[in-house]
Amino acid sequence: MEQVYVRDLVEATGGRLLAGDPDRAVSKIRLDSRQVEPGDLFVPIIGERVDGHKFIPQVIAAGAAVVLTSEHDQAAVAESGNAQNETNMPESAAWIRVEDTKAALQDIGRYLRGRLTLPLVGVTGSVGKTTTREMIAAALSAKYRVYKTPGNSNSQVGVPITISEISKEDEVGVIELGMSEPGELTVIAKIAKIDMAVITNIGITHIEQLGSRENIYKEKMTIQDGLREDGVLILNGDDDMLCNTKGKDGVKTIYYGTGINCDFRAENMNLNDGAAKFTAVHGEERQEVVLGVMGQHNVMNALAAMAVCSQCGMTMEEAARGLKTFHGFKGRQQIFAGEKFTILDDSYNASPASMKASLDVFKTLMPEKRHVAVLADMKELGEKVLEYHHDVGVHTANTGVNLVVTLGEACHALAEGVKSVSDIPVVEFLDKEEMVAYLDEHLEEGDCILFKGSNSMGLSAVAAHFVEKAGLN
Repeated sequence: MEQVYVRDLVEATGGRLLAGDPDRAVSKIRLDSRQVEPGDLFVPIIGERVDGHKFIPQVIAAGAAVVLTSEHDQAAVAESGNAQNETNMPESAAWIRVEDTKAALQDIGRYLRGRLTLPLVGVTGSVGKTTTREMIAAALSAKYRVYKTPGNSNSQVGVPITISEISKEDEVGVIELGMSEPGELTVIAKIAKIDMAVITNIGITHIEQLGSRENIYKEKMTIQDGLREDGVLILNGDDDMLCNTKGKDGVKTIYYGTGINCDFRAENMNLNDGAAKFTAVHGEERQEVVLGVMGQHNVMNALAAMAVCSQCGMTMEEAARGLKTFHGFKGRQQIFAGEKFTILDDSYNASPASMKASLDVFKTLMPEKRHVAVLADMKELGEKVLEYHHDVGVHTANTGVNLVVTLGEACHALAEGVKSVSDIPVVEFLDKEEMVAYLDEHLEEGDCILFKGSNSMGLSAVAAHFVEKAGLN
């Protein structure tokens, strides 16, 4: 945070300063007590298992400039201050009393957003929002200094922190807006107050919490609750639920995709050893685009980026040049190639759509080699979880892989899907260590191996094991 003081936080939260210097500068917002450094603001979040308030003495000892609290009064703070003086702890931290620490954090996010003048692009969707965010940032970087969401800080507590870290040198921001429950995206969008909103697609991720694609669609459209009245809504024109959607009154709607209805359209798509190449068409303009990442699904992400760049005053050539600099990131379609193995690590997360897309990329890699698909359970799919896994199993078989290895209970349905349409061998596991032992014994030199599953299934560690084993790290 730049030029933020304790008094600003009091104003932002409507809280009461219980102790400390209102003119003390504050550097960063921290939720994790273990990360607190001198000058930080510590926000104690009350979780299901842990109440962050219990770590306040620890963060003050670490030099926190200010802490929020919804549990302490002036007497308790005075007592804490006396104890601090007796133990020669660092300069006394400021204490701000608020009704709810999470709500106060969101208030701080709104306050800091109000001090920013740069345009913000918000990205949401069921699948691909992180990759789309990264590709938009890469494309924009051909002309601008770009701030982008770090990691997966896309939640009700992550977005305020993201906004707090935007500097005065940044010229445009690209932030990811997540959602896992009804009403959450509205809260986040109103904090971010974006100038452009990108919706990648309407899938079935979080259908367990939201009940249907229709409900997911309604929730995703609430990104407009924080979109400025003369803003821009950028939609996937190939998505059956977005292709006929219009933005709210006053908002400009732009479509991207492969259909004639799309303002930014891809033609002549082809793959060069998995990497995508296509012609981007916008009106009378045509631009050849070569991506540094694999899969035709990334063409859609690139088109979203080109639409954003156009609204930021960039040419298609500039956007294409920026896109070429993006080469993916950890756990998302990373390729490690060597004599022993070729590994496609796509283990960061999984949904039916992303699982199929990953398999489609996988089948284009070194077709002369044996292909082994290591697939783990997909989470948060609701009542149709087994149906979705079975469908992915059928798709897996149709890609022509040579061996399928599964991890998890739901993947039994995936295995049955493979067997229903092919004779491809399938080996199932419930225990990750047993699966690793099997792969250690049965993988052959030269194999092409895909790792794909929901993050909680832990395939990233399995992929890392075989990357190390092949000497590819």
